[in-house]
Formats: sequence, C-alpha cells, structure tokens
Amino acid sequence: MAQRRIAFEEAGKQRERVMESRASAIWEGDLLRGGGSATLMSGAAGPLPVSWPSRTEEANGKTSPEELIAAAHAACYSMALSHGLSGAGNPPTRLDTNAVATFEQVDAGWRLTKMALSVRGDVPGMTDDSFQAAAAEAKDGCPVSNALAGNVAISLEATLI
Repeated sequence: MAQRRIAFEEAGKQRERVMESRASAIWEGDLLRGGGSATLMSGAAGPLPVSWPSRTEEANGKTSPEELIAAAHAACYSMALSHGLSGAGNPPTRLDTNAVATFEQVDAGWRLTKMALSVRGDVPGMTDDSFQAAAAEAKDGCPVSNALAGNVAISLEATLI
C-alpha cells in the first residue's frame, strides 16, 4: 500500500501526516482477449476500462496503466513546479503540463521506458532562465519522478509564455 508523508504546519508546530492513495482493478479472461477495469477509490474516476490492445495498439476508448502513470506524473509535476515557483515569489497564473509515457518491448519484455514532460507556464515577472531552472528542479523533486527514477528516462521541455 502506497503511503505519502506530508509535512504541514499547524499553529506553529511542524507535524507529519501519512496519506494513503488506493485503487483497485478487475481483470477477466486471458491477456490478449480479456479485459478489465481500474477504479480510483477516491471516486474521482472509474471504473476505467483497460485492455492489452489499449496498451500496445490503439486506445479505442480504453485506458492503460501507462496513461494513468502519465496523468499522475503530469499532475504531480505541475504541483511541484507551482510550489517551487510560489516559494520563490513567482506564483504561476497557469501551468499546462503534458506527459507522454512510452511503453515498448525490449529484450527484457514490455517496459515503460520513457516519460516526456512538457510544460508551458504563464508566470508573470519571471525570466526564462529562472523558469528553466525551476522547471528542472521540479522534475527532480516531483514524487512521481522520484518513483520512476532509475527505471524510466525522464525528459523535460519547458516554455515560458
């Protein structure tokens, strides 16, 4: 079970809290012809249909674990960048982040091999050099980036608008 430790300040005291995120999946049949669904226990989405062809051929209205990881990475990265920019006195007006997960067959089997992040940021008063530095720092500090580190090559393209 995944746990996130969140530090927060309450009445001048630093406290730590653990957040657990949960999801479930159901699969019926064999890998190639079967199918299933994934559900976020928060109720925010699901059940989301999944299938092997949605991972390796065409989505056809179904999702894949890789698409869900890409969505999680885009959201996490946006939060990390927003936090870093705000902490430096440059809160963003808007961050538009995309993540592309590459799922491919390699010698060891099917693997998530790459994650390409791209962000366009509207950050009043910020220079491009400062935005590039903040964007790179957020990539390295994002918890999802950290979970993927060492297993998935993560690239970043950042554009200040």
